[in-house]
Amino acid sequence: MYRNHYFYCPTCMGHMICPYCNNQMRGYTSYYNYPYYYQDFASPYGGYYPDETRAPQQEVTRILRMLNTQQPQLSRELQRAGINQFLINLYFRRAISFTLDNPPRQPGNINAQTNVVFNNFRRNNNYLFASLRAAGVPNNVINETFRSVIEFTLLNSSTFPPPGPGPGPSPGGRWSQWEDLGGVLTTGPGVSSWAPNRLDTFVGGSDRALYHKYWNGSRWSDWENLGGTITSAPAAVSWGPNRIDVFARGTTNSMFHKYWNGSRWSEWEDLGGSLTSAPAAASWGPNRIDTFVRGTDNALYHKYWNGSRWSDWENLGGVLTSSPAAVSWGNNRIDVFARGQGNRLYHKWWDGSRWSNWEDLGGNITSAPAVSSRAVNRLEVFARGQNNQLITRSWNGSRWSDWQNLGGTLTSDPAAVSWGPNRTDVFVRGTNNAMWHIWRD
Repeated sequence: MYRNHYFYCPTCMGHMICPYCNNQMRGYTSYYNYPYYYQDFASPYGGYYPDETRAPQQEVTRILRMLNTQQPQLSRELQRAGINQFLINLYFRRAISFTLDNPPRQPGNINAQTNVVFNNFRRNNNYLFASLRAAGVPNNVINETFRSVIEFTLLNSSTFPPPGPGPGPSPGGRWSQWEDLGGVLTTGPGVSSWAPNRLDTFVGGSDRALYHKYWNGSRWSDWENLGGTITSAPAAVSWGPNRIDVFARGTTNSMFHKYWNGSRWSEWEDLGGSLTSAPAAASWGPNRIDTFVRGTDNALYHKYWNGSRWSDWENLGGVLTSSPAAVSWGNNRIDVFARGQGNRLYHKWWDGSRWSNWEDLGGNITSAPAVSSRAVNRLEVFARGQNNQLITRSWNGSRWSDWQNLGGTLTSDPAAVSWGPNRTDVFVRGTNNAMWHIWRD
């Protein structure tokens, strides 16, 4: 718990705590309830007044209201230090106004633009950061809180054009711009790759049938109707050249399977189960498939094809609050991810002999994750963030990176695949219900 030092009194500026002021200030929750002299003495602690900024106050107030409604956890972090909501609003208004007054001038993705504004804001508002540290708020909480306020402002401001839906090429990331691939999606997408520069995507259409669109190395195909009636996002995997296996939940909540054998599509096959999520699928060898779903008890369930028959369903435990995602980066290796309690990312893996315990990877995600692998012992995880943007973090073989914001506005879980050691493709449904694509190479 944070320490309870949070105010400087104008009559005892050299002291960390003024018991009289602390006790008095906690009795007020609205600016208009404060005695006049308390309004004055907010200023030495980082007070903010409208005439200090060029930003339209109506716009600042609009964004602040949206922020407090959509991201109340930002205020709660500071309230734990005993800081009154009135003061929190002052600080947030300061950050919002600064962002509106000082928008980033160079192009870039939302993450890069947020960093530019945040660094300038911190340099110009040292007193604010120092006062919060004096209140006992951890430095990482202060930084993350104001970074989130600035990012929210950039994404929701109506006074200047928002950042583009995705980043342009950069030395460290080289992510593409977002590409609209059309369609009318009623589910999130699924994707697989059976060869370099080959992509096969699958979605649920407005008639609840499965639709297929592929990239053949030079152009995108039209949408192909593969029939069926699906009630979840599809999952797709390939275990060999010109082979695709697709899975989805059907109208009976069981898992259905359809495959491409290189010359034709099979009929739908009912694999049973009682699913409360979309399925996930991975393959670590020829003619081997491992599928994962959430069951009626919110646990993770596993069913695999060993080359000759399907196994029974296996309960792997956990408490899932999303569909699972799965990938294999080597022989007899599987990594599974899901959102768990607290909207945190959880990870479980098979090392060839046993299943690990669940690993808490933190974060605050608002969708099921997606995962891909470019190489042995490499993982890239994607999810939707709090502002409906695409976020990602990666495993480099020894440690996990921090979350990175890739922008966009998602209305579905993402899907991801890698068809080479330097290539990752991610697909989502956008606000127009079309399928959108972003890639890195």
